[in-house]
Amino acid sequence: MLEDIVQNVPKARHAVLLSADGISRGATQGLGADDVRTISAAMAGMQSLSRAIAHFAGPGEDRQWNQTIIEFDHGWIFLIGAGQGAYLAAAAELDVDMQQISFRMHRLVARLGTNMTSPPRVQADPPAGGADRHYGQQAPGGTEFVLPELDEAVRSVAGARHAVLLGADGLPRGATTGMSRDLADTISAAMTGIHSYSRATAQFAGALEDVHWRQTVIEFQHGWIFLIEVTGGSFLAAAADHDADIEELTVRLHRVVPSLGGGGADAGRGEGT
Repeated sequence: MLEDIVQNVPKARHAVLLSADGISRGATQGLGADDVRTISAAMAGMQSLSRAIAHFAGPGEDRQWNQTIIEFDHGWIFLIGAGQGAYLAAAAELDVDMQQISFRMHRLVARLGTNMTSPPRVQADPPAGGADRHYGQQAPGGTEFVLPELDEAVRSVAGARHAVLLGADGLPRGATTGMSRDLADTISAAMTGIHSYSRATAQFAGALEDVHWRQTVIEFQHGWIFLIEVTGGSFLAAAADHDADIEELTVRLHRVVPSLGGGGADAGRGEGT
């Protein structure tokens, strides 16, 4: 059944079905056992961290995770749910028809039904509590934590919410107005893990060497989270409502990237670039 994707979608490479705890349930031909284990573990970690930071994409009763997309210079990786406690990952070349591969993946999930789902061993949702309480609070120490260029880029797009600049060491270097230092620390830690998991999947997308990760996009029912590369090993995480113009937001974020560099207001906190 997994072969349906690679046989019927031009430029599709591989597909893997996995459980929420990172156990492979099946894979297309051509993938070694070690590669399948790596992909399964990375994808399970990816979706777990994604769910844990759903509040970053904004408030809302329905914070259901929809999909995660990883972009490299050489290809794409797509991750969607495949029933309770199961996930489907697919890899494709950069010029794949994204609508076609998405259609085939969701059709396969419908065919799988409940027969190949796995009840989760652990609860992947974020713990109950006031995760949103950090919004709207001024970061300690006044306004020096706010990056004006980043603040302007986010404010200029309707529906855009927050953004934070991460150093190569995973520490926040600055953020938009309204993000507390605690929230910035939490998001930075999760995004560091998501970046590591993203890079671990490079071979799944077809890389042999000179891997260049571009971005990871996480879609929820209520919003979006973006993680993009800056310079010197730094990253930029941003969030927006689901109905925001995400194309405009990503364009504006990429425009402001050169001015952010790898530093930011807190560059003196031990950046390792």
